[in-house]
Amino acid sequence: MSKESRRAARLARESRRMGGPPREPGAGAGQTTGPGGGSTGATPTRSTGRPVSAVGARAGRRERVRSAPAPTFLERYRTVIVTIAAVAIVAVAVGYVFIGSTSAAYTCGSQFNPSPTPPITPGSSARLGFFEDDLGNSHVVTPPQKYLLCPPASGNHYNQPGTLGPIPPRLYKPDDKVGPSNWVHNLEHGAIVILYRNDSPGATSAGQQAFRDYISAFPPSPICKLPVGALSPVIARFDDMPHPYAALVWDRVFYLDTWDPALVTQFYLTESERLDSSGTAFAAPPEPQCAVPGASPGASVPAASGSAPAASNVPSAAPSASPEPSAAPS
Repeated sequence: MSKESRRAARLARESRRMGGPPREPGAGAGQTTGPGGGSTGATPTRSTGRPVSAVGARAGRRERVRSAPAPTFLERYRTVIVTIAAVAIVAVAVGYVFIGSTSAAYTCGSQFNPSPTPPITPGSSARLGFFEDDLGNSHVVTPPQKYLLCPPASGNHYNQPGTLGPIPPRLYKPDDKVGPSNWVHNLEHGAIVILYRNDSPGATSAGQQAFRDYISAFPPSPICKLPVGALSPVIARFDDMPHPYAALVWDRVFYLDTWDPALVTQFYLTESERLDSSGTAFAAPPEPQCAVPGASPGASVPAASGSAPAASNVPSAAPSASPEPSAAPS
């Protein structure tokens, strides 16, 4: 029996056993012979008579569900971390600004407190104020700048005109943040700086108005003839001094327990710009704002006559013992 005959007989036996028509030789495993000899697309069956799944041998396997990888700690809390970091940066910046605005810009070794000035009598040639040791005139400031004596009439100061020093001459209110590192540069150029303590009448509204009135009548400088508002006067609060008021020019301090505009003007006109004994060079300030005027050798130091009040009208320059000034600003 040939191979084809044996195969046909086997297919006939399978068909009889399954109750279906015999398959044609050559028919596929999933096909049967239909009427007219055509093959059918019948579902393949096993010998048990149960249908076989179309997915083949892996039909009985269940596909495993693949889960996404778990997010990392950074991915889960990214928003929270970014928010906390932003808040921390803002807090540090605000703290830095706050500390910078409240920390002292200078420190004092000690307060300059010489013996009281003797009373000025009519015709007296006594100079107003006291000489203060020169602390230099460097333009390098390292906050907090330390001054050996306060208020300083010299020392390290800023060199940024119009902003940090020299500063614009005007009345600075008690809350304005200006200090020696700012106005010492004005002194270096020949200006007068007038200081008032916060506990003095100068810090009151009446005292502030008296300062404004003083500025409106302020004279030109004695030698360079600088007008009011060029360098002088700077009027500012300063608490580290033993008397309620002080007038400063370079290397010289004039204390007052009462506000006396006439004495302050006399101090300015006789001490802010001075020539040496020969009259050929400036004795003060260290950086004058004009050339030495033509003067013969031996010319006298400019006097305040004609500009300052007469001596008979000048009140005493000695600091008064009374806490309330007799000539308080009104």
